[in-house]
Amino acid sequence: MDHYVYDGAELTVEDIIGITSAKLTLSEKVWQRIADNRTSLERVLKNSGERYYGINTGFGALYSVNVSPDGLQQLQTNLLRSHACGVGPAVPQVIVRLTLLMKIISLSQGQSGVRKEVIRFLLDLYNLQITPVVPMLGSLGASGDLAPLAHLCLPIIGEGEVVYKREQMPAAKALMLAGLDTIELEAKEGLALINGTQYSLAWLVYSINSAIRLAEVCEMTAALSIDSFDAHPSFLDAGIHAVRKQVGQIQSAEAIRKWLEGSEINKAAKQHLQDPYSFRCAPQVHGASRDVITYAKTIADREINAVTDNPLVLGNEDDMRIVSGGNFHAQPLALASDFLSLAIAEYGSISERRSYLLVGGKRGLPPTLAQNPGLESGMMICQYTAAAIVNRNKILSHPASTDSIISSAGQEDHVSMAANAGIKLYEIINNVWKLLSIEWMISAQALEYRRPLKTSPQLEQKHMAYRLQVLPLSGDRSHSSDIDTTENFLRQNSFSRT
Repeated sequence: MDHYVYDGAELTVEDIIGITSAKLTLSEKVWQRIADNRTSLERVLKNSGERYYGINTGFGALYSVNVSPDGLQQLQTNLLRSHACGVGPAVPQVIVRLTLLMKIISLSQGQSGVRKEVIRFLLDLYNLQITPVVPMLGSLGASGDLAPLAHLCLPIIGEGEVVYKREQMPAAKALMLAGLDTIELEAKEGLALINGTQYSLAWLVYSINSAIRLAEVCEMTAALSIDSFDAHPSFLDAGIHAVRKQVGQIQSAEAIRKWLEGSEINKAAKQHLQDPYSFRCAPQVHGASRDVITYAKTIADREINAVTDNPLVLGNEDDMRIVSGGNFHAQPLALASDFLSLAIAEYGSISERRSYLLVGGKRGLPPTLAQNPGLESGMMICQYTAAAIVNRNKILSHPASTDSIISSAGQEDHVSMAANAGIKLYEIINNVWKLLSIEWMISAQALEYRRPLKTSPQLEQKHMAYRLQVLPLSGDRSHSSDIDTTENFLRQNSFSRT
């Protein structure tokens, strides 16, 4: 996709991922609703004389402090500066661009009271790939992702750091090179920019997209392991899964069956009637994780199209009202991210167990899959590495959303920690890619000992393509580069069997 025109239609996770590679523009209808909303806000501010949180008052615990009309612009500028206090490593640029994209989409709903000029500036940043540098830590996931979003939006006033044309530089320099002018923020605009859940949402959206693909690879890897371990095929019988009625389980079993269609190994007589749970219960475990991915995607799809800053400018010209509420509280995202963390970690946990069994010298396989066990260690330590990664995932699976630290002099007394939930979810998914890579590498080696029998034609094809990149063992060697190459192989190829 080269160009995408946002016309206000509902977007999904898949849509957002697709848009990230395209130039983005807004339809005239969207521009008009933005302009109408701002006009209504300005009319209310001019005529009502009322106090409105964050528009003509202080923020957080300072909500009761009035701000005079001649200080409203400075109030919004001060807000960006004072809230840009994130720390830690820089957020990956892909996450920052997702955050920026979804901030544009949210403000374009026409209920946040910002001017067209502000959204046009964000569009320019996005389309020119001027990517703000955002420190990773600082959001509580309530009252908006304040610190990260402040860093995201500092370039509007010519401050902060950005990456432009592969070089990190001050935002002011990048704007000069790109021919962009800074903007003096008006009433409500600074608050609209930093109030919202887009940073927490970006981590979740990216992770869901990766998780959908990871689930497909997990089924393929499990299928290869099933044949490499010479597992009994009875546990894949469709009737078993139909009577359980769990959708993810049914889908998982079907996916594994498709990968094994036509396998000589799978059809051969078996000495063992049953297998360890990591094989026999793979559809049940994988399927439960599939269901959680579906749930998390439902939550993310809703949030992509949501308005989550505060206060909101609601209604139409005849019934316009400025309403303060709590849509910035990211509890739905925190719970979804924590739940998905558990589900993805389980993919890695069961994968490591299959790796353990495949190097254990069972089912006619040599110990550690070495040609000369004892003299050679074969793939023994690959399973150690997998065990260390699983331990790391267990630590990361502790929920962030169960914690709430009071802030802002008690005004913000319950927070979601959704950003932290999303950050650890991102790490868990990257870890599970490595666990699946280790399993695939081990099962591919174990398959060599099943010859001359073959697995399914589709798995043989993948195995052959893989062997062009990673050769079978011919003695001990370092496996680190093999794991990295295997991960690239699994991430970059298409493995869906639908």
